[in-house]
Amino acid sequence: MSNFSVDVRTDADGSLVIHPHGALDADSAVQFRQTLVYAVRKLRPLRLIVNLVEVTAIDPINLGTLAALCDLADDHRVVVFLRNATPELTGELRAAGVPPQRFGSDLVCG
Repeated sequence: MSNFSVDVRTDADGSLVIHPHGALDADSAVQFRQTLVYAVRKLRPLRLIVNLVEVTAIDPINLGTLAALCDLADDHRVVVFLRNATPELTGELRAAGVPPQRFGSDLVCG
């Protein structure tokens, strides 16, 4: 069983912040994907921030989920930002098709 959890909060500016903790692997894939899809399709914030600072590992399934999230969010007019990814993780996400503008440094997530 994976050592994974995810926190969800709404910031004062209305941004929804999803903060996964631990390894994003096959054991956590369904829960993580459901959280992201629910946020985009049902909550529909103007801005969705995925704070990756405490992600210890990520597998190809979850890389694909984050790449697909960007397209799904665009379809629902939700702006997605991926924050605090390590340079290695940023490279993997870019290789999976995540556009570079999703990694801007204008926000810092705690």
